Amino acid sequence: MPQSNSRIEESSDLNLQFEKRGGLLPVVVQESSTGDILMLASVNAEALEHTIRTRRAAFWSTSRNELWEKGLTSGNTLILDEILVDCDQDALVYKVTLEGTGVCHTKTETGKHRKACFYRKLNPATNKLEFIDE
Repeated sequence: MPQSNSRIEESSDLNLQFEKRGGLLPVVVQESSTGDILMLASVNAEALEHTIRTRRAAFWSTSRNELWEKGLTSGNTLILDEILVDCDQDALVYKVTLEGTGVCHTKTETGKHRKACFYRKLNPATNKLEFIDE
């Protein structure tokens, strides 16, 4: 049975709407100290619980279909500072402290992980991507 809007939007009760998107919620990952958007990922209830319990950002890998704690293989971990929940309780923001050089799986020409997955911007005049200074 669907929750009422007031129970979702105006209550202090946590009523995350995992069922709206097939069990997953989108998560924007933002660096606390700079405000930079580092990445976008998905969480299910298991990944969110793991994040809250360990204070290390975890996600649900849609490509591998498994829990994924950021940094276990790369060493670039995300320490959770706080979680923001949107008005509809169907999207999250993880505010984090980055321990390491970057979160992206891509690397710069020097072989360093890019700090953020958002390393290009669209130039509307040319409809081309431009690399953001790193």
